[in-house]
Amino acid sequence: MTDTATATDAAAPTPSVPEQAGRLLAHAAGYASHRTISLGLRSGLIATLAEQPEGLTAGRLADRQQFDPFYVSVWCRAALAAGVCVRAADGYRLASHMDTMLLDTSSHAYVGGIFGVFEQHEMFDRFEQVLASGERLWWDGCSPEWIAGVAGTGAPFYTRLIPAGLAQVPGLEQRLQVGCRIVDTACGAGAGLVRLAQTYPACEIVGVDGDEFSIGLARERVAAAGLADRISLQVSPLEQMRLTPPAALAINNISMHECRDPDRATGQVKAALEPGGWFVISDFPFPDTDEGLASVPGRVMGAIQFFEAQIDDQLLPRRAYDDLLNRHGFAELGSAELTPVHALTWGRRA
Repeated sequence: MTDTATATDAAAPTPSVPEQAGRLLAHAAGYASHRTISLGLRSGLIATLAEQPEGLTAGRLADRQQFDPFYVSVWCRAALAAGVCVRAADGYRLASHMDTMLLDTSSHAYVGGIFGVFEQHEMFDRFEQVLASGERLWWDGCSPEWIAGVAGTGAPFYTRLIPAGLAQVPGLEQRLQVGCRIVDTACGAGAGLVRLAQTYPACEIVGVDGDEFSIGLARERVAAAGLADRISLQVSPLEQMRLTPPAALAINNISMHECRDPDRATGQVKAALEPGGWFVISDFPFPDTDEGLASVPGRVMGAIQFFEAQIDDQLLPRRAYDDLLNRHGFAELGSAELTPVHALTWGRRA
């Protein structure tokens, strides 16, 4: 997308001061709710409420956490205002589905990780510090807390991708059930590797990532799951990946936009696939219109761009992956929207 206003924007009437003030105050209110939620997650207040679906008074909640009762009552009212809590006969309880969305990391609906990630140094604070210099960053310069946080936010992308997302790719499910080789490019801390191995027991899994620290975390996760005999790991940037024998499926989950050279990376993936093999890209579908950017999903993805800029990339519109796969001769292209912030694009090696 460009920074040029659309004709519709140019023709729109000038908003009044009260209308603009309402927009700005809504942003302040959103920030207040964000901080309320992240505080509730870090402190255990939300988890404790989840254990008591009938509800707790602020005083009883404070007693369970050994916190100051007055301070907890302030948090409860803010959580009520944010829609995280509702009134109960006995104080406050979590609103519907909040326990799943904020606490259940195995759920496809989990979004709790984003609140902590948005508050870490690598997100906005470092961006502001290097705003003048434009100094870049790479994953090996990020804190372990940041990498763990990003892995947590990426987990529901794998949950949606495997198996339901992959099942939308024509012909792929049958191949996976029979057994084949799968490579998870940019596998990170290994959540997807374990999920792939457990979902497709007849398959051999290979994880590739350019960050040695992340591969170390993946190795620990794979060993803990008892899957070291079926999952192998490789430290390599995607642009330099070499894989033999070839794979029937290569996936890339929320990392394709980070490739230093997407064309070279796609060429390496193609070379690693057997004839007829699939390449499935699972990523954020960055809006390519001003209206999309102003939507709630667009604003979340716009915030992610502050970190992406520091590692010298930006999220891409989904159709950019159509162009990428077309340039490299992939056939039978297709796509699917799994959520407003998660889309798949796929193609087969001719």
